[in-house]
Amino acid sequence: MAFSLSHDVVVLGSGAAGLAAGLSAAQSGADVGLYEKADVLGGSSAISGGVPWVPLNHHQDEAGITDSRQEALDYLASLSLDRMDPSMAETFVDNGRATIQWLEETTPARFSLLPHYPDYHPENPGGKPDGGRSLDPGLFCYATLGPWQHKVARSKRSAHLKITDTTLGGGTGYLSEEETQRRIDEDLRGCGNALIGPMIKALVDLGVEPVVNARATDLILEDGRVTGVRLVVDGVEREVEARKGVVLATGGFEWDADLVSAFLRGPMTAPTSVPTNTGDGLRMALRAGAQLGNMGQAWWVPAVKIPGDTAFGEQRSNLVNRERTLPGSIMVNSRGRRFTNEATNYNALGGAFHQLDPVTFTYANLPAWLIFDAAHAAKYGTFGAPAGSPVPEWVASGSTLRDLAAKVGIDPDGLEATVHRWNSFVDHEQDEDFRRGDSAYDRWSGDGDHRFLKASTMGRIDDGPFYAVQVESGTLGTSGGPRTDTSGRALDTHGAPIPGLFAAGNVAAAPTAMAYGGAGGTLGPILVFGRLAGLSAAQG
Repeated sequence: MAFSLSHDVVVLGSGAAGLAAGLSAAQSGADVGLYEKADVLGGSSAISGGVPWVPLNHHQDEAGITDSRQEALDYLASLSLDRMDPSMAETFVDNGRATIQWLEETTPARFSLLPHYPDYHPENPGGKPDGGRSLDPGLFCYATLGPWQHKVARSKRSAHLKITDTTLGGGTGYLSEEETQRRIDEDLRGCGNALIGPMIKALVDLGVEPVVNARATDLILEDGRVTGVRLVVDGVEREVEARKGVVLATGGFEWDADLVSAFLRGPMTAPTSVPTNTGDGLRMALRAGAQLGNMGQAWWVPAVKIPGDTAFGEQRSNLVNRERTLPGSIMVNSRGRRFTNEATNYNALGGAFHQLDPVTFTYANLPAWLIFDAAHAAKYGTFGAPAGSPVPEWVASGSTLRDLAAKVGIDPDGLEATVHRWNSFVDHEQDEDFRRGDSAYDRWSGDGDHRFLKASTMGRIDDGPFYAVQVESGTLGTSGGPRTDTSGRALDTHGAPIPGLFAAGNVAAAPTAMAYGGAGGTLGPILVFGRLAGLSAAQG
């Protein structure tokens, strides 16, 4: 076959998985071609918090934090419901430390611990209530990227924030005007951009020039081996040879309604990722005969859609990480009843949204609403509206709970009874229904003025007017796809490697299955297995 271009390794996708794969392959001496479907680099990783969750990382040593291989494995196993391949978990834990060191040694990346940030299930066996496994990528100067400086996806809300500046990392989410302007002037970016930027810099320095506006449409197979890929680059069809292998790193399928309906275990109406994640890699892997795994799962999040708020040309779905954890707020279903611990981690909340009522044969907790009062809105602000500012007009309101319930379709008796019961729990500092505030993670996530206390997340709902915002079942990205071995080689339906095909990131079956260990529970494994896939591909 005549190819228009030829590389040793072709990497499809430029998120954390693709960049790690491309970088490790290039450092191994391979000629790497890196192709990105969008017109900017970085994928969903670039607009994420940028935090990798990595047990046994070397920054723990500097802080005097103890961790062990067995603790990490026990912890992941406790979250997997026996769906995780132990060899994949072991490979992740055994290679995490080296992967972070590799990034710091071969790129400008510099990580630091998120101080005291607990694992998401810190009371589970092997969990860390005092943190140590989640890493802040800090700030990276985008002026060093030359022509790529303005060709990376970015979040308008956190582009110049370190994760430790945000409420997620223990900060306020706001910087002084002087510091904000300094970071803008110097183009110092944090969060996901700080994770992505150093890898782009290292790749370009090695002579790898990414190609954007390049959508992969199919793999080329010859005698059962993947030898290349068909691409449409700026509207022109090309056939690109991959002498040693193709690495799929194209992200998940959460923006494709048919695939979502076919595979996910329950409703998902609010993807928070980049809209180019439409399952291209999954379809290519299927045509190549790949075995699938973890297909019903995603990295779940509760999300809110603000009217008129768009990103990348689509309606933006906003993660509800802060408002639901703060005092003076609860979540209820249409019966007006609470159905979960609102302060638990976002991924675990997916199960609450997918609870099926066998009598009505509907999802019992969808639609759902976040309920809060005037005191909550005044003190903490409301979905981007700062504290003390008026509540946005799009937020439903009522002078009484019954009035509010009638406006949004919640059972008024149920809502009144639920709020009364919640207030009694607050008064006695014990949530008898869902144990909100019991976990160290709950007590971290709410009001920073009361951190480590139940008062950080438990507060009465007393003062009208009262407010309601609909919360939807969303995702950071899907986590099912072709199964891989511990080297990142895609497996066929008999469990044998498909020659020349590798996969990493959300396009592949997650190596930790449904387990989400802590902040960065997706990015830690993605970096590890992206690197391993690149090393394996470079060997051919």
